[in-house]
Formats: sequence, C-alpha cells, structure tokens
Amino acid sequence: MLRLRLWGVLVVVCALSGCGNGDSLESFGGPTMGSTYSIKYVRHAGLPEPAQVQREVEKILTDVDLQMSTYRSDSDIERFNALPANSCQTMPASVLELVRVGEQLSVQSEGSYDLTVEPLMNLWGFGPQGREEKVPSAAAVAEALQRVGYRHLHIDADRLCKDAPVEVDFNSIAAGYAVDTIAARLESMGIRDYLAEATGELKARGKKPDGSAWRIALEEPRDDQQVAERVINVDGYGVSTSGDYRNYFLQGGRRYSHTFDAHSGAPVLHNLASVTVIHPSALMADGLSTLLLILGPERAWDYAEKHDIGAFFVIRADTGFVIRTSQAFERLSGAKVD
Repeated sequence: MLRLRLWGVLVVVCALSGCGNGDSLESFGGPTMGSTYSIKYVRHAGLPEPAQVQREVEKILTDVDLQMSTYRSDSDIERFNALPANSCQTMPASVLELVRVGEQLSVQSEGSYDLTVEPLMNLWGFGPQGREEKVPSAAAVAEALQRVGYRHLHIDADRLCKDAPVEVDFNSIAAGYAVDTIAARLESMGIRDYLAEATGELKARGKKPDGSAWRIALEEPRDDQQVAERVINVDGYGVSTSGDYRNYFLQGGRRYSHTFDAHSGAPVLHNLASVTVIHPSALMADGLSTLLLILGPERAWDYAEKHDIGAFFVIRADTGFVIRTSQAFERLSGAKVD
C-alpha cells in the first residue's frame, strides 16, 4: 500500500442536511495509501448508486498504488528504483506526468524540492527502508546525496531513464494526483457536487444538499489535540496541507521532520510549522504545500506572493503560533472556479 503523508490537518466540517428536493448526500470511504479516503457527493435523480461510484474510485486508488507506491516492490516506480544507473523503463503516462511536475517544482525551488530524496528518507528513518529515526553522520548524508538529484532523471518517449542510481518518491504529489483523477471521474459520471479526499488532500465542487458551501477547517498544528484555526469555503479547488508535526522525532532538543531540503540532505529546521495551499489542481496544491514548507517562512512567503499562490502559513513563535496568509489565499478561500 502506498503510504503518504498523514497530517490530520484538514478537517471536513460536515453538518450536512437535505434540502427537501429529493437530493441526498451519499458518502463512503475506506483505507488507502497507509491512511484513508472519503467521498461525499450529492445524488440527484439519475446519478449512480454509491456502490458503483465506490468501485470507480477504488479502481483509481488501486492503480495509483500499483504505479507509485514505494512500499511494494512490484510497483512501477519501485521496479524503476531498483534499476542501476543508465537504465530506462517504460512507464504509465501518469507516472511520467508526475515526474514532469516534480521537475517543474524542483526548478522553481532551485533544487530544494526534489522527488529523488528517498535515500535521505531511508537514512533518517522516514522512508520505506528506514531502520531507525536518528541523526545520521555527515559522511552518511554525503554518501546518500550522491544518489539524489532530479537532473539525473529524463523522459525518453514513454520511458523514464536515469544516469545515476537515484530513487523516485512520489509521496509529496501522488495523493493530490489521485484526488484530481477521482474528481474528474466523478464529473464524468455526472456528479457535480462532491468532496473527494485522500490522506488529507482534497478537492470540493458545488454545494451540499442544503445549498451551503463545502467548508474545510484548517487545524492548528498541535501534537495533543485538533484545534480549528480557520474555516474556509471551497468550490472548485484542491486543498493541501504540509506540516512538520505528525511525522518527526526529537534528538538533542531539536525536532526532525520528514520534510527534506535536497540541498542540505537534512530535514528542514526552520519555524514554519505548516502550509496550506488552495489551487485549482489538487496535484499542484499537494506539491506546492511541500515546496513552501521546505523553503521556510520568509522564502515561502516571497515565493507565494511572486507566483500568486493561495497559501496559509502557520509559524512557530515563542508565544504560540502566528498565522500569515497570502493575498491569493484571501481571494480564493471563499471563491469558485468556473
């Protein structure tokens, strides 16, 4: 099973009701990617039964797992990861799409974001082959960095190739891709009002049965309990949160999370606790939330403003948390995409 980030930082605010016109709210969910997924949709007359919709959704999730999981040796990407340098492998179009998105984000972050950090994840104890969560030696980090670098990947027609023994990890974008794919499938079945979520990444469109908006609570990043910082309306957007407070270890009084800067070979150590991104694409929201978390509070703020990204920042301070939102976030947090 593909295991992706489980932040627990996005909480769907339901309080759902019917509106007396025969429409009903259907919902289902289950395990996926080492976490869970959930689908809610408004069933109008003539729309499919939940069982049929669930079969379609779970086929998508199964395909994503078979193609992109780093936790199963028979997945497409793990078979590629096992190849030596100067090898190529034919890949599904979806895998090649994610590699291209990863390259785009790497270029935009000047290499801080990188899909090939799996050797570092394993070394620090966070990856599928991780043994112990501890700070490794500088020599071990230097050795792992020799096997990291998006520039070692290239696409040749329908093949993914590498000129060094790099390993690709889609954990920062695969769930967003899955949500976008599910949303497209729901719409192809005539479903126009829905909320699709997988491992905390989500996309919502339309309205609930009572005509009100789908509402999402952004959670304060605390280890002990869930506290909503802000509630937003979502219609036509993907929403993703990346944070450092669900998967980490402490050593020497420092918090080491599983978010890595590919330049340093180490987890980020700044005081940016979480970033939520709103974007028409759940895939891009997923990748951008990770990219911004890597950059840290100041660089991420500048990046979000420069690229007009809807971003909600939660920053650790001596007295608690400080919230900062980009101009695009204020504009998009209650907006609708046509």
